[in-house]
This record gives sequence, structure tokens and C-alpha cells, in this order.
Amino acid sequence: MTARIVRVLIRVTVALTVVALLAGGVLWLTARGSLGAEASGERLARMEQSPQWRDGAFHNVRPRVDGPALRMFTEFFTGGSSFRTPDTPISIVPRDAASFALGPTSGVRVTWLGHSTLLLELEGHRFLIDPVWGERASPFSYMGPKRFFAPPLPLTELPSIDAVVISHDHYDHLDTPTIKALATLGTRFVVPLGVGAHLEAWGVAADRITELDWWESTDVAGLAVT
Repeated sequence: MTARIVRVLIRVTVALTVVALLAGGVLWLTARGSLGAEASGERLARMEQSPQWRDGAFHNVRPRVDGPALRMFTEFFTGGSSFRTPDTPISIVPRDAASFALGPTSGVRVTWLGHSTLLLELEGHRFLIDPVWGERASPFSYMGPKRFFAPPLPLTELPSIDAVVISHDHYDHLDTPTIKALATLGTRFVVPLGVGAHLEAWGVAADRITELDWWESTDVAGLAVT
């Protein structure tokens, strides 16, 4: 390889590196408001004291089983639209606040609102679980998995709830625009230990956030949430 070719390759490599850094910087700037915040201070100290914390991260008590990683990767990226997109429009039943004026006669009712979002009515109480009203399950407004249908219940029609319960902080369970909207309603949040840092970064008052480690419980309107 001649010296000239080497110089050209070096220049191309440098140029591509600069482009990649610039692109990464632009992506970070457009997404940083949706990335929440890292835990610190007393919150981080509590996380580090958890029996589930080691080597700088939480670990499940039992290992997760996802099946063959290669098959999962293949189906997700090369399986075709049949694996990822419905063949026909999904039929939904629109809801509004009036739909929840009367409680369920059985004492329990669960309404699915898309993604992992559930409105749980239990013995006269309401819990909103993993609320996602955003257009995409992504930190970006212009890329990432897009919802297949509008939420059956507009966020402005949400009936009064006792608490929002978050299971974990993946984008299809913890949605930035939805949390910011709920932050203005004075709602209580019950979330996994550490997730409260995201909520505070998005405007939720610290005194409205309850963070629980595995198997810990808190009282919400006379009901135990574990």
C-alpha cells in the first residue's frame, strides 16, 4: 500500500469519525430531554444498599429467559412486516371520562389503552399503569416504534386516579410527554427504586414519588401496592 493511499484512508477515516460524532451529538441534543436523569445522592445510596444491587446495577433475583437471542434478533429485524405490523386496522372502542362514571359491578375492571397502558379499577380506586400516550415509544419524536392507533381514551379525558404505577423505565412503559402531562395533575407515582430521578427531571414533585425496591410495599388509599 502506497503512502498516498494510506493518507487518503486516514483522511476518510477522520472525516467519517467527525460525521459520526456530529450525528451522535445531534441525536443526543434532540433526545436529552427524554432521557431523564441519573440517580444520585440519597437515592443512589439507597439503591446501592439494596440486596439486588451489585457491580453497579440491579440484578433480578431469577435470571430472565428471552429465548434464543439469534432468533429474536432475526425476527425483529428481518422477519417482515407480518411480525411487526398488523395486516388490518386494529378495532378499538373509544372511551371518555363519562365511561368511568359508574364503577364496575364486579369491583374490578381493567381497560387496555394501548402499549402496556392499563387503567385498573379496584374496589372504588383507580390505578394507571405504565401510561403511554406518546406517538412513539422512543426518546425521539421522529424515529422509533410508532403506535398503531390513537389512545382509546384521550389524556384530557382521564378520570381521577389514586396513583400512577410504573413497572420499569423502558420507553414503551415510561413515556416522557405523558409523565410531563401527568405532572401537572398532582398525581401520586409509585415506581421502582431509582426511576424517581427521571420523574423529578420531568417536573414531578419529589413528595409525590414513592420508590420501591423488590417486595417493598406502600399504602395507596388503603390498598397495599407491592
